[in-house]
Amino acid sequence: MPIQNSNSGKRRIILPYNKALRELARKLRKNMTQSEKLLWNELKGNKIYGFDFDRQRPIDNYIVDFYCKDLMLAIEIDGIVHDNEEAIENDKERQEKLESLSVRFLRFNEEELIKDLDNVVQTISNWIESNAGDQPGIKTHPPTLSKGKGDQTV
Repeated sequence: MPIQNSNSGKRRIILPYNKALRELARKLRKNMTQSEKLLWNELKGNKIYGFDFDRQRPIDNYIVDFYCKDLMLAIEIDGIVHDNEEAIENDKERQEKLESLSVRFLRFNEEELIKDLDNVVQTISNWIESNAGDQPGIKTHPPTLSKGKGDQTV
């Protein structure tokens, strides 16, 4: 099944973000965990169906591990710090807030990613195959009137 990733003639939805998080996101990119490095090597360079992913991307008042603007897909890796009730509740609230902005999520356990990276990548690929036609991050521009004789440009 061919997947169209081109957004020519279309415009991405711009999500709000807290500018104060930019420096923290930079630090997180410089100090990635082993599992983040493994997954980043699979996502960078548009390797999965040509989609561009960012790492440690600020959205609203949060930073997601990986984010594709065209798919509005956040990929989170849950490590050992996510294994307590408070962290689980915080992750749930954070995900609900970002989902209210139309961000969609895939979550993986750090151990799962390290032990079975191929399956994680296949799961991401399968999700993209199933959802790429529904690109909420892209808005189609309506035709605009030219300044000429009323001709429409597309």
